[in-house]
Amino acid sequence: MVHCSGYMSPEYAFYGQFSVKSDVYSFGVLIMEIITGKKNTSFLDSGNSEDLLSYAWKNWSDGTPLELSDQRLRDSYTANEVIRCIHIGLLCVQEDPADRPTMASIVLMLSSYSVTLSLPKKPAFFPHSGTGGNMPSIIVESEKSTSTTPCTPNEMSLSEIYPR
Repeated sequence: MVHCSGYMSPEYAFYGQFSVKSDVYSFGVLIMEIITGKKNTSFLDSGNSEDLLSYAWKNWSDGTPLELSDQRLRDSYTANEVIRCIHIGLLCVQEDPADRPTMASIVLMLSSYSVTLSLPKKPAFFPHSGTGGNMPSIIVESEKSTSTTPCTPNEMSLSEIYPR
């Protein structure tokens, strides 16, 4: 079985919201990166016209989920294991955070084939880099502060980083 660990979600950067379901989303992206052998951020750079999640969803919908798998995985794991991991990954990246499983249920899904998986819904797609058109805007207005320090939606200050 392919075992994975999560990392911080780009959902926070794109939508200004962070939750337990953001960790689940990140975990799903990580599963897809492991299965494909490609990083989500470099997927478009490899000549693909779609982002990683769009590509995964298309293959899943077309009934060709094994097309996603890295050639190196094809010799190391059974097809059923890879397909189950793709299925779990797609459940983790569903557009509506309420539809995403909990980390506890993900652990159960990964460790037991007796757990029946629901059908995944459309994932939350990454905005294509450079377009900016799909990225939501976050406008923060604070009546309490007269400071010029930019703040996030949760009132934490932002640091501007300049290259050396």
